[in-house]
Amino acid sequence: MLKLHGYWRSSAAYRVRIALNLKNLPYEQVTHNLRTGEQHSAAYKALNPQGLVPALEHDGEVITQSVAILEWLEERFPEPALLPVTPEARAAVRAMCGLIAADIHPLNNLRVLKALKTDLMADEAAIKRWTKGWIGEGFAALDQLIAHHGHGYCFGKTPTLADCLLIPQMFSAQRFEVDLKPYPNIRAVGEHCADHPGFNRAHPRHQPDADTVDA
Repeated sequence: MLKLHGYWRSSAAYRVRIALNLKNLPYEQVTHNLRTGEQHSAAYKALNPQGLVPALEHDGEVITQSVAILEWLEERFPEPALLPVTPEARAAVRAMCGLIAADIHPLNNLRVLKALKTDLMADEAAIKRWTKGWIGEGFAALDQLIAHHGHGYCFGKTPTLADCLLIPQMFSAQRFEVDLKPYPNIRAVGEHCADHPGFNRAHPRHQPDADTVDA
């Protein structure tokens, strides 16, 4: 069975949970409390030297980095497909994924927020401005891409890898009190996905470690 190492509130692990659910793949969860540093244990770093979640174990192999995991799932378990058929359409979906994974998420993840606080002495107000600014800039561009390509989901009428990334980033945006009103197409995708059981089961509130103290 697939074994997913994650944390209930990790956006990157959330992405993988969605994809696993959409592909109807059973998996075991192993949780690592990021707030207490469990991801830095020697045992976990033997699996993932970077000491980050998620990591996915399968038949003795370990795959790290959420986007690489999503691409591997698509290749290893191609049905139902989470990438469209044509090279151009696939490139459009991957561009949306890259926008979120490379240009939005890294600037509001736990490591960066801790560094802002401890290394740059940023207060909570400054950190919130930083977070809202980068999420807002990325969402403004993404909303236009969805307006062009989306028909219920980020691209077309069925879920793709782009939706696997967007929904967790929306969860983070709401945590940081980002106003989503300026992004009607993003909000429409979020509302559409909320009714899908695969997305719903992956939500942080439904994870086995969701009672972890949110320090």
